[in-house]
Amino acid sequence: MRKKRSGKKIALIILTTLIVIILISVISFFAFRNTVLEKVITKISNKMTTDYNSSFVVEEAGFKGLSNIEMKGITLVPQNADTLLNVKELKTSINLMHLLTGDIQLGTLEMKDGYMQFVKNANGKNFDAFLKNKNNDEEEDDSNSRDYASRAYRLLNRALNLVPTDMNLKNLSLRLDDMGRKVNLRLKELNLADKKLESSIAVNGKDVAQNWKVKGFADPRNKQCDLDFFNTDTTRIEIPFINERYGLKSGFDAIHVNVDKIEMDGGELHVDGYASIKNFMVNHRRIANQDVVIDDARFDYRFLFGSDFVALDSTSTMQLNKIKVHPFLKYSVEEDTIYEMKARIPKMAAQDFIVSLPDGLFTNFKGMEAQGSFSYNLDFMYNKNKPNKLVFDSSLKKDGFTITKYGAADLAKLNSGFTYRAIENGRAQRAVSLTSSNPYYTPMDQISPYLQKAVLTSEDPSFFRHSGFINEAFKQSIIKNIRTKKFSRGASTISMQLVKNVFLTREKTLSRKLEEILLVYILENNHIASKSRMLEVYFNVIEWGPDVYGIGEAASYYFDKGPNQLTLDECVYLASIIPRPKGFMWQFNDEGNLKPHAVKHSQYIKNIMLRRGLISPEDTIAQSGQIYVSGRARGRIRLKPINPFENDTTGVKDFFMNLGKRAF
Repeated sequence: MRKKRSGKKIALIILTTLIVIILISVISFFAFRNTVLEKVITKISNKMTTDYNSSFVVEEAGFKGLSNIEMKGITLVPQNADTLLNVKELKTSINLMHLLTGDIQLGTLEMKDGYMQFVKNANGKNFDAFLKNKNNDEEEDDSNSRDYASRAYRLLNRALNLVPTDMNLKNLSLRLDDMGRKVNLRLKELNLADKKLESSIAVNGKDVAQNWKVKGFADPRNKQCDLDFFNTDTTRIEIPFINERYGLKSGFDAIHVNVDKIEMDGGELHVDGYASIKNFMVNHRRIANQDVVIDDARFDYRFLFGSDFVALDSTSTMQLNKIKVHPFLKYSVEEDTIYEMKARIPKMAAQDFIVSLPDGLFTNFKGMEAQGSFSYNLDFMYNKNKPNKLVFDSSLKKDGFTITKYGAADLAKLNSGFTYRAIENGRAQRAVSLTSSNPYYTPMDQISPYLQKAVLTSEDPSFFRHSGFINEAFKQSIIKNIRTKKFSRGASTISMQLVKNVFLTREKTLSRKLEEILLVYILENNHIASKSRMLEVYFNVIEWGPDVYGIGEAASYYFDKGPNQLTLDECVYLASIIPRPKGFMWQFNDEGNLKPHAVKHSQYIKNIMLRRGLISPEDTIAQSGQIYVSGRARGRIRLKPINPFENDTTGVKDFFMNLGKRAF
């Protein structure tokens, strides 16, 4: 009994002690909380001075009531730069229970009359100091013990805890001044109460003056939202600044954003929801030469974060009008650094695909009609540590897929004579007839076999075997582009070059490239023209020099010959200038001879042709790699002036020089 009583006394003493400690802590907190707040502000101010060379000032700050904080006159000014932040008044409340555990969670927030501005001018940027990495060592240590799921969940929690459940913001602006290019987004008012959010934003920039609205459901504690973003007058929202800065016009009617779930499950972080956009428009010279419009698009997403990977799950769906794509993206570092991408288009009607293509992006498909259906799969994997093991597989399965009516690009015209006009800088060039009425038009049997083999060797060795594309060439192109971190190598086949020349323009836009890929697939996989006919048209339309189209003109322009009279070296030379025909003259020195690098390239191509059995050793006799340009092209080669007295041993030069001296 005594032991039980003594145990109860000890427990009572411990409990009493804990209560006293808590009471003392609470009393101390309330007694000294303003002092603590001042010290926190001073610490922040000192950090801004030492780390960011900026002045942080709060004119007034103090606790009001149990957990409310009021601050006035908040400014952040980098040295010798424009003010970065200015807020007239801020009121907030803090959850004390969360504060005791070291987790700051805002309950309410009121803020009014302020601005944040980012300025770039001749003196520099007012935000430059904040872009510099101050904690390299800490970040390196953190990266060594990476856990993407835990880190992402922790950051999301911290961020959402700073979003109050009740909020009222008035007259707050975000200003941007980039070398005189200005835009101002003024938040007239934002209210969040009972999980309902509504805000009004006045937008002003060059040629833009609009009022935007954000409205819907927002629950930061349960990590959920369902919001609509639209213009108050129901017209298209125009995105300011990017047109003036980057030449990119863009806008949309409305955006809907939904976050349904953010949770940790079995060591993985799952983020689920969807986003949709209506009447999205974009215009940029690298995309297309006109507005590209997507009527309706939706993205149902499921992001996954593991300890050593980040992924977009294959259950996600991207919908573009009637086209549905199931994407899969993954970045993992479990052993090697691996990038994976998969895309699957379930079986769909071919006509639904055609009518769903964005307006302005596929102009040559306008009016095209098709029957049947198809499905598509793409599988890509790149191992940073083993780049040569890149995976790139693309497959399309057809079910009764046929084109019943062509659009602007009538692929069937390849099978008959037609008039070709190259498009350069948006202008149609002179007409070139692919009929017998054109004396330069050359059928395949009149083109030197050397030239046919040299061009195929240089441009597309597997032309007669592939169906428009070469997977291995795509792989090597991707590997090189990743290694060089720029687009330094393409994978264009003769089929692609033919389609580009005959049906498209030479503009380097996303639109042209996408149309090229789809038209080549239709041309090759529906066997609209034979390979031999495609190659014949190719030889008669491609550019071989300045205003020189077709091999008939080229043979005459360079060598004053017919295409069936060309030597092996002449054929290899003509094949070598196809990528850059207008710059052919730079391959010659001032004596009219090919420079050493051009001769070396000629020998390289001939060696490949020998190894592949396309030519015999006898064919290379008297073929040194040098050529003599005797046609009109010689006038474009920069030759040194002829000196009539060079190597003179007769004394004639001295005679005329002495005669000239006597005359004066």
